[in-house]
Amino acid sequence: MDRWKGAWVGVVLEDGRGAGRDLAGTVGTPGTAGAGTVGATGFGDPTTAVTGVVGPTITDVVLAAQREGQIDVVAVDIPIGVPEHGPRQADVLARRVVGPRRSSVFPTPVRAALEAADYAAAVLASRDLTGVGLSRQAHALGPALLEVEEWVRTTAVAVVEVHPEVSFAVLAGSPLPWPKKSWAGARARLDLLTGAGVHLPADLGPAAVVPVDDVLDAAVAAWSARRYHRGAAVSFPDPPEVLDGIAAAIWA
Repeated sequence: MDRWKGAWVGVVLEDGRGAGRDLAGTVGTPGTAGAGTVGATGFGDPTTAVTGVVGPTITDVVLAAQREGQIDVVAVDIPIGVPEHGPRQADVLARRVVGPRRSSVFPTPVRAALEAADYAAAVLASRDLTGVGLSRQAHALGPALLEVEEWVRTTAVAVVEVHPEVSFAVLAGSPLPWPKKSWAGARARLDLLTGAGVHLPADLGPAAVVPVDDVLDAAVAAWSARRYHRGAAVSFPDPPEVLDGIAAAIWA
């Protein structure tokens, strides 16, 4: 799922031989909701379809994908499992895995900060419970994080948390040295996806206005979802940490 311009954007990998459908995506920047679809071959198999779906909420985008068939796994680039005190193990381990890209892993705010009335109150709550403040970027994820938490507790679909930089590091065998918004970084990520059999089309149709890095993030999240569906994914931590009844881990 990619919260692109206020909408959740998902990428679906579908095996033509009926082996299952996996929905994945990332969290992008807020703005105005949009819509669009994209089709292509992918995952090294000419019978595999790569499709994009868009909706104003995570529920809407999953329902949009389910209208075309069964969804087996939903992978979301947003924290699943909110801590009451201190950092999540998943965030600490993810920062180690991505190395020079560690700044892309935002510490998950504690629940009191997420539920605070405003940013100033959230900073105070975070300092009181963790000893450190809270960035505006992390605070801005609050509505989407709470939206996902509520949805995870009610959906019947398997849901896993992913982080694109963790997925790319696992795919490459080491952290990527270039930022995703740089030309070298975008090209390296595209080459990794192609090598893994995830072939993105040159023509994205109505979804062509989605930022390049969001497309690449969504695609590698789909790669992680497929690995999870096939029992090949790894989790950070292993086993997951349980937070308020939710198994919290980043999968790749």
